[in-house]
Amino acid sequence: MKLAGARILLECLKMEGVDTVFGYPGGTVINIFDELYSFPDIKNILPRHEQAGVHAADGYARASGKVGVAIATSGPGATNTVTGIATAYMDSIPLVVITGQVPTALIGNDAFQEVDIIGITRPCTKHNFLVKNVKELAGIVKKAFYIARTGRPGPVLIDLPKDVQLAVTEFRYPDTVEIKGYKPTIEGHPKQVEKAASMLLSARKPVIYVGGGVVLGNAAPELRKLAEALHAPVTTTLMGLGSFPEDSPLSLGLLGMHGTFYANMAVTECDLLVAVGARFDDRVTGKIPAFAPHAKIIHIDVDPTSIRKNVRVDLPIVGAVQDVLAKLTTCLEERGEAAENFRNSIKPWLEQIDGWKAKHPMTFRESTQVIKPQSVIRKLRELSAPDAIIATDVGQHQMWTAQFFTFTSPRTLLSSGGLGPMGYGLPAAMGAQAAFPERQVIAVCGDGGFQMNLQKIATLVQNRLPVKVCILNNRYLGMVRQWQELFFGKRYSQTVLDLPIDFVKLAEAFGAAGFSATRPDEVEEVIRRGFATPGPVIMEFKIDREEKVLPMVPAGASLNEMVLAS
Repeated sequence: MKLAGARILLECLKMEGVDTVFGYPGGTVINIFDELYSFPDIKNILPRHEQAGVHAADGYARASGKVGVAIATSGPGATNTVTGIATAYMDSIPLVVITGQVPTALIGNDAFQEVDIIGITRPCTKHNFLVKNVKELAGIVKKAFYIARTGRPGPVLIDLPKDVQLAVTEFRYPDTVEIKGYKPTIEGHPKQVEKAASMLLSARKPVIYVGGGVVLGNAAPELRKLAEALHAPVTTTLMGLGSFPEDSPLSLGLLGMHGTFYANMAVTECDLLVAVGARFDDRVTGKIPAFAPHAKIIHIDVDPTSIRKNVRVDLPIVGAVQDVLAKLTTCLEERGEAAENFRNSIKPWLEQIDGWKAKHPMTFRESTQVIKPQSVIRKLRELSAPDAIIATDVGQHQMWTAQFFTFTSPRTLLSSGGLGPMGYGLPAAMGAQAAFPERQVIAVCGDGGFQMNLQKIATLVQNRLPVKVCILNNRYLGMVRQWQELFFGKRYSQTVLDLPIDFVKLAEAFGAAGFSATRPDEVEEVIRRGFATPGPVIMEFKIDREEKVLPMVPAGASLNEMVLAS
């Protein structure tokens, strides 16, 4: 069967099980959008901005575990996708981003809306393709999805020139894919796993340190089984939240710059650190020479380039974390008496951790006069559905959410960990809601970040996506203001958002509902009304303007040098 390239692309997406794309039309992709009329099973959601389209595909992927798909035209459409692509790249999110391109004969001639998006995105994609021949298109799409979802996931870009979309060829979608030089290691080496088991059973102060790889690798059940079999404490990165239930007595919560006192102290004092699907980024380690100074380190990751990249490692294990954790648990179960002795031997360690928890719990100073942002987050947790999906923007509200929401299931927190772009939260929530129309999805934003992509409210209304938007409004760029207060003598340069925006009227202007709370006794009522109102809702909370995110490890300090909440 002979088909045009634009039709071939959509047939390929259909065969990959794609049901939703986030696309913005333009001259070089107009044929693709025209063909969409023939594909009622593929829904396009118009994002109002290409960056937000990629963030929405990212949120769709994080929530569902599927590959997210975004489409943009050439030139500015393509360049607008870069922030979203870089976000997905740093957080290992599987995306396929399709950009239109000028006809092949015009490439390199500075044609209207031509950019070298292949060159621009080479540093921030797992791989990218420029399709030069329509006969190669189906095979390239197959490779793109395979690369995006396998090994360490990531974004793949396909640049599709206009003439290739119009060209006609025989269509056949490959059953399999073979890529020379790309063979991800899935199975952990048995000898390395046995060594890890021996190291664990010899430890007296172990900590399991978990990153986003456990979520992306669908390994939360295996992690929980291992931790509970050992009675070993577990701490997570921002990306790892939800991989281990935070209501478990073994949970240490968040690690790093804004982590819990007891997580940071446990890592500082431990004698064995088992890192699973984490990359030892600077927000977690603090001053590297002082990071886990007494510990031997086991590092489990599907990506061999992540191991020993930032810290020394005593035992590397390359493989899918789901496979390695399952093998490690089996190996420990086979050493029954030794495992029981281990559980008894680490009781003093767990008691020491419990002492830290009692001395410095994750807390804040309550108020009856002003709304404390932490109390809003706790009330959201109390009143939201057990399986609610939370998407955050970037800044103080992001950290308050990580500290106080209490995540118990994977893929329920969508947040940018590596790149940290403001404006991420609302479109990510939109993508999650598109993936799960019946689940409760909440976007937690600051007033600054919300203004970067507030036009998404129109998309939510148009597509009947009932995202509940919680704005913690302090009329500051809060995280930068906090640094200016602590380290720059309270010189609040360009962080004061003086214009008092009426977010309720803004919601109504878009055709959504809006509610606002200015006093602590109004918080619960606003949340209840927001959750009960059909469709998208903006819930604004005018919070204590100069409330800080604490604990905090200052830049360049070690994890045990925390600024604590009073």
